Amino acid sequence: MALLLREAIGDSLRRTRVSQSRTLREVSNSARVSLGYLSEVERGRKEASSELLAAICDALEVPLSEVLVDVSESLAVKPPETVDAATGAQQVSGRIAQDTRVVIPAPTARALAAA
Repeated sequence: MALLLREAIGDSLRRTRVSQSRTLREVSNSARVSLGYLSEVERGRKEASSELLAAICDALEVPLSEVLVDVSESLAVKPPETVDAATGAQQVSGRIAQDTRVVIPAPTARALAAA
């Protein structure tokens, strides 16, 4: 399942808060949001409004743009590649990768003689 935007935002906010060694209570008081709601946002269970995100970022003393860049990078991570056992083709999320090339071996002398 793909990472949801609200989950990526919550992960970024939590990483920022933890890196500053701050508690949910400290940030929630500073942002003027309930501790429970901030926890739900960090866990990706609630969609935060732009106003709420701005208040949380102000409380964390981090620009909203920095959080959004972090979120963008986490969403841009490529899904794991797999190799189809039957065809040997690389697949990304169930689709054949665009840079996959099919190599057809040149005919052998025996195959040419038989034709």
